[in-house]
Amino acid sequence: MMYITNRIKNIIKDKSFLSKTISIAIPIAFQGLLNTSLNFADILMIGKLGENAIAGVGLANKVFFVFTLLVFGIISGSGVLTAQYWGKREIINIRKVLGISLLLVLSASVFFVVPCILAPKFVMSIFTNSEETIRLGAIYLAVVVISYPFTAITNAYVSLLRGINQVKAPVVISSISILINLAFNYLLIYGKYGFPELGVAGSAIGTLIARIFECTVLLIYVYKDNGPAAGKIKQMLSLDMNFIQKYFTTVSPVIANEFMWGLGVTLYSLAYGRMGDTAVAAITITQTVEQIMQVVFMGLSNAAAVILGNEMGAGHLKDAEKHAKDLVFIQLTLTVFVGILCLFIRQPVIGLFEATAEVAGYVKLCFMVFILYLPFKMFNTINIVGILRSGGDTKACLFLDCTGVWFIGIPMAFIGGLVLHLPIYTVYAMVLIEEVYKFILGIKRYRKKKWLRNLVATEF
Repeated sequence: MMYITNRIKNIIKDKSFLSKTISIAIPIAFQGLLNTSLNFADILMIGKLGENAIAGVGLANKVFFVFTLLVFGIISGSGVLTAQYWGKREIINIRKVLGISLLLVLSASVFFVVPCILAPKFVMSIFTNSEETIRLGAIYLAVVVISYPFTAITNAYVSLLRGINQVKAPVVISSISILINLAFNYLLIYGKYGFPELGVAGSAIGTLIARIFECTVLLIYVYKDNGPAAGKIKQMLSLDMNFIQKYFTTVSPVIANEFMWGLGVTLYSLAYGRMGDTAVAAITITQTVEQIMQVVFMGLSNAAAVILGNEMGAGHLKDAEKHAKDLVFIQLTLTVFVGILCLFIRQPVIGLFEATAEVAGYVKLCFMVFILYLPFKMFNTINIVGILRSGGDTKACLFLDCTGVWFIGIPMAFIGGLVLHLPIYTVYAMVLIEEVYKFILGIKRYRKKKWLRNLVATEF
């Protein structure tokens, strides 16, 4: 108890660290809350169209999930270098990082856009064998995939702005785009105020309109002033082999990490999809609500990556070590509060969805599973995304995430769901054993302090 009290006092006394953490974490968490609230509202609106619609859109969004994780891997790895270069105030190199990042995320979007437009039913058939779910999911996917390049550009610039501690403007722009998305969803899903009634296609069109708006306004904001993010094409592409080598040495493991982890998690959906539409609807509702509960931890993890990266880039390794411990303590404290909150709100939240009694019962039990694994899951988030990556210990992150998913999570999903035919909440509990595995190995890696290094002190 004395340790906890002293730790709290020390964090409060370090006003500069606390102020910076709050100023970065809260806007990022708020932006995440808005995005996940949009997903929540989407599922609520689409839920009125039936379980097949929930399942179809939920599975179609697994494609977006893999895409965003690939993009997140690129911008997360880029963010490591951006934060450290900002610690040295090297704007030219920050713009070079942005240039490579944009090339990669736009190239990635092409690999998703082409097959999803040309053969959306084939893509959906990977996840489920339900004909109606495939039909509805394909309608949604063929439209919403057009938004992927706009999402990629937006994320690349937002990542750079976070690395240089400019987080408020992206939140404001994102907030407006989400309101636009919700408005068009309402108008186009149900055909209100003279708009056509398009069902799941209406939801996809609403998303596309919002993503185009968000990307356009963000670029106007960035380039209206000649700030650090306002890189011209010539500046962004004036690359030499030494810089490219440094970039890919740091970023490649993160890209591989997110893509392989995302692909693995998507295979969970393949298993769930063959457990029936009831199981898919239950896990879709559960994970949509869970995302809202986790936004504060994603905000804290991103803040950790920026703060620790800035400090190590400036050569302040002792400060980075101390503040990493403070961030882990904050994470553990927040986990207790969020866990209790989840316990109390789960029943009212389930009541918002027009789901059958069977689906609602499954969701309730899946929620309990999530609460039980929450401490492990949230430590892994801040440790992997925030601490280890901030110092370029990306290969360790790759090992932790990929072995957890591919050696534990995926086998558990297929054995539990398709071999033993267990209910969805039991399969979900089996899958999340991977979080305990990553927790144990992650603590060991954190204590070795191999992440505690300045990546930009010397050039290759």
